[in-house]
Amino acid sequence: MKIVYLYPALAIYGGIERILIDKMNYLAREYSQDVYMITSDQGKHPIPYHLDDRVHVIDLDICFYTRYKYGLIRRIWMYFQMTRQYRSKLRRVLSEIQPDILLCTTVYGVEELLDVKGKRPLVVESHVNFSHPGNWIHSIKKMYDHYWIRKADAVVALTKGDAMDWRRISKHVYVIPNVVHLNESGKYSTCSNKRAIFVGRLVEQKGLPDLLTVWRLVHHRHPDWQLDVYGDGDILLPHDQLSDINIQVHNSVSNIFEKYTESSMLLLTSIYEPFGLVMPEAMSCGVPVVAFDCPYGPATIVTDGEDGFLVKNRDCQVFADRVCQLIENERLRQGMGTKAILSSQRFTADKIMPQWLDLFKKLKS
Repeated sequence: MKIVYLYPALAIYGGIERILIDKMNYLAREYSQDVYMITSDQGKHPIPYHLDDRVHVIDLDICFYTRYKYGLIRRIWMYFQMTRQYRSKLRRVLSEIQPDILLCTTVYGVEELLDVKGKRPLVVESHVNFSHPGNWIHSIKKMYDHYWIRKADAVVALTKGDAMDWRRISKHVYVIPNVVHLNESGKYSTCSNKRAIFVGRLVEQKGLPDLLTVWRLVHHRHPDWQLDVYGDGDILLPHDQLSDINIQVHNSVSNIFEKYTESSMLLLTSIYEPFGLVMPEAMSCGVPVVAFDCPYGPATIVTDGEDGFLVKNRDCQVFADRVCQLIENERLRQGMGTKAILSSQRFTADKIMPQWLDLFKKLKS
């Protein structure tokens, strides 16, 4: 079976990049499928994670990002010219490959693939909640995206809650959780270090103001504990204020599993979370999770009171109380950490990829 993925570029150490590469590697290595990744903006950017030699990467060399060097009018003109060139090249490459299945992510490539795919089935992977919040511009953009996504042959959601939302516009919705790249080092957290960890993009979605509120409450009761924040993004945290409450901010790192094993709990304060890769990642290192029960990822991953705590969404006081409960009970931390290791194994490629292969066979038949 020839399987084609479409994505702008595999160029950053990001969650979607990791997921796509792990899935393509598995399909090529374990199932001997003929797998292609078609990009538009790869250029000379190195691929951030190991990609199996059996996966074919074809870059159309459009480089949409180059238009931002120019003013608004020229930028708009260039976008339409680039899009026209993109569709032409995409149609030619698909004609040469003759794929059996086409896949793209929530908002990227759907409209273009529908235009050139012919009778080949198109699968849209939802990596953004159907009803994620935003301003009026985002709302208009979301309506436009949904218009095209409803025409896909299948929409794959990451959680049952998000799948129910997608069924408002599509009758062909499936639930397949993310494949998660879990800890393979054989090293696990002892949950004895006085350190908590937050990992994620520094953006509005991650609920950073609430994270600071929670940690101020925790610091008041346990000033000897430290919170390490790992991530990059648009929000600049006030470093001068963070030192007063024992928060250390770090850029994203490639050895994040090592940082998990040095921590005793993971905090997740997202406003919404389509899945939340950092939770099973940390859990696979023996680290319990404290998370807001936001739509929809945490409840899919964390079992409250077993491998972590789920807290009523945006209740910062209860969140802080749960963190302090773990701080004050090392045996509880370690017990939850042990259960977290076992729980995280639900998201290995061996458990998830057979579901993808079954879907491909169903669509191809």
